[in-house]
Amino acid sequence: MKKNIETFEELTKYANYSFVEELNNDPDEKYNGENKFSREVFSGHYVNVTPTLIKEPIYICHSKNFFKQLGFSENLIKSDDFIKMFSGDISNVPKPMKDKGWATGYALSIYGTEYYAQCPFQTGNGYGDGRAISVLEAVLNGKRWEFQLKGAGKTPYCRGADGRAVLRSSIREFLAQEHMHSLGVPTSRSLTLFTSKKEQSSRPWFRDNSYSKDPEVMIDEDVAITTRVAPSFIRVGQLELFGRRARKKEHPNALKELEMIVLHLIDREYSEEINHDLNLEEKVILLAKQFQDRLTSLVANWIRVGYCQGNFNSDNCAAGGFTLDYGPFGFIDMFDPNYQPWTGGGMHFSFFNQPQAAQKNFKSFCSALKPLLNSHHDSLQELEKVENNFSNTMQSKIEKMWADKLGIDKFDFELFNELITLMIETKVDYTIFFRELSNIPDDINQLTKSIYGNTLNENLKSRWNNWLENWRGNIDIDSKDTMEELSKKMKLINPKYTLREWYLVEAYKQAQNENYKLIHELQEVMTNPYKEQSKEIEEKYYNKKPSDFFGIAGISHVSCSS
Repeated sequence: MKKNIETFEELTKYANYSFVEELNNDPDEKYNGENKFSREVFSGHYVNVTPTLIKEPIYICHSKNFFKQLGFSENLIKSDDFIKMFSGDISNVPKPMKDKGWATGYALSIYGTEYYAQCPFQTGNGYGDGRAISVLEAVLNGKRWEFQLKGAGKTPYCRGADGRAVLRSSIREFLAQEHMHSLGVPTSRSLTLFTSKKEQSSRPWFRDNSYSKDPEVMIDEDVAITTRVAPSFIRVGQLELFGRRARKKEHPNALKELEMIVLHLIDREYSEEINHDLNLEEKVILLAKQFQDRLTSLVANWIRVGYCQGNFNSDNCAAGGFTLDYGPFGFIDMFDPNYQPWTGGGMHFSFFNQPQAAQKNFKSFCSALKPLLNSHHDSLQELEKVENNFSNTMQSKIEKMWADKLGIDKFDFELFNELITLMIETKVDYTIFFRELSNIPDDINQLTKSIYGNTLNENLKSRWNNWLENWRGNIDIDSKDTMEELSKKMKLINPKYTLREWYLVEAYKQAQNENYKLIHELQEVMTNPYKEQSKEIEEKYYNKKPSDFFGIAGISHVSCSS
């Protein structure tokens, strides 16, 4: 059995910085001091920048599950050097660790349309990691991980912002990442969460009990730094930036830099699927196929667990095919195909539109790759075939997911369509409904826990019971044993607990007063989302959304998270 990493000194031995050692840094960084003001970055894959520490950091939590996976001893969280690094102070880290972090630029496409207006210079050369700074790459237990501080201060991509994250959004991201991992959904991971009482940031937010769709006031909130970890943080938007530069021949090295980032992505995320000895064109085609497979699986999983990525732009789409950037996300309560947690997101990023949003991001991904194939007509055609196959692949993954949720062998469109109609008309809680359905009920009375509002009228009851009869005719239950077996199988697909916004609100309100007990409780409950937990936990967390929370700003909907 491999020995745990007990000390920070031991951790330093695993440092291995492929991104900054294999790719190009910004040649202009040396002329720009500490690189903590907004400016155009014309070339290079990253800018070296030192994170801005938070003073007198207060430990809130760490992921015990992820510590175990990395081989980290629990003692590390008590190490002063460890605390310093993951609260933004890397000024005195021992070698071979580096005392500078790095931030990256990326482009932005919203629903497949290229945008430049979000860049303060209207050129696309100033958009990127405005407050996320990577500080470490390490190979642990045979796997490479990149450690990134969110809220670690200004970078050249800060666009005039303060480079900080506030406690509220940091709690949401920390808990959501570990919850998603426990749900079996590919995601970046959470390592640690620190806050400070010595610095606050102002953010637009809502008044208490407001129904407003737009933030109404500026509030001061404690700053925080959460460390997120992934095999890499390369985004579709990052490839796009280099693809656009190559397409427009913005500088002599543009095509080469695109090739470098694409090959680096393959090494970091797809080395097991793509043979190192293949030529560039073969690698690019295989990359597109593999990313398509991962992205379609990811979005099917999102819908399976009731998750909506309210701002699924290309810059929030990890090129490794996992969930990244927990900004205005949400877990659905009352079922609505048009559920969108972010008031600024639009219906194109709503719950049931996520497959279409993914297709738009995949198109942007393929467009970024095309300059590498311009002199290879056959390869370009092959890439376009892969691109055009996205909707078929997505549809088959979605149908398989629905069949699994319903415990049937093959997707049945009529059965599914009637179910969705009934769920909308009846106003059911998405998570509770499918969990209760996993008990293989005989009639609608056994699903009442999932239904909002008053009792059903006779017409709805009759339709539900007809549907249940049809559904039971599609599932394989010929004895008590087979019924129990199917129920167990469905309960591994349909979670009992999801991280709803009204739990989070109370957690970050208490945290602002230095009470972190609810965060720890939520961490424990939400990292066991399929388990039957204690009666006390069930009574507290297996419930429909309270009626007085509907429409309330900051609970039913959020602004773009800070």
